[in-house]
Amino acid sequence: MKYTCKIEINRPIEQVIERFDSIDNMYKWMKGLQKIEPISGIQGEVGAKMKLTFQMGKRSMEMIETITVKDLPNEFSGTYDAQGVHNIVKNYFKVIDNDRTLYYTEQEFQFKGFMKIIGLLFPGAFKRQSMKYLEDFKEFVEKD
Repeated sequence: MKYTCKIEINRPIEQVIERFDSIDNMYKWMKGLQKIEPISGIQGEVGAKMKLTFQMGKRSMEMIETITVKDLPNEFSGTYDAQGVHNIVKNYFKVIDNDRTLYYTEQEFQFKGFMKIIGLLFPGAFKRQSMKYLEDFKEFVEKD
């Protein structure tokens, strides 16, 4: 399953990137994020791996982030692996003008086992969650 999400952020690209490129800030806009644990590599750099633990309602979910591209302010990409799901996420940032930035992501989900059924039955849930993260990030960046 592949799709793209886009959002316009009413802040200069430098401010967007400053807030995006901070592991500590992830807690401020990724609802449900409980814990970040470095696994290997230099944290925040290409090749680094981290375990992210989320609480989603009564369910806890762990995923492994592997950074594949860090070319800020243009692109930050990685893979996210959880039980039965491999997610490739490409984050792009483009200047609209001095005070606005376009943030868009290209998402590709690859499912295994039972998650194939979930992906087929509820593709909209994955798209809504991706868009929710963009909206929450926008809100975080724009508040001052």
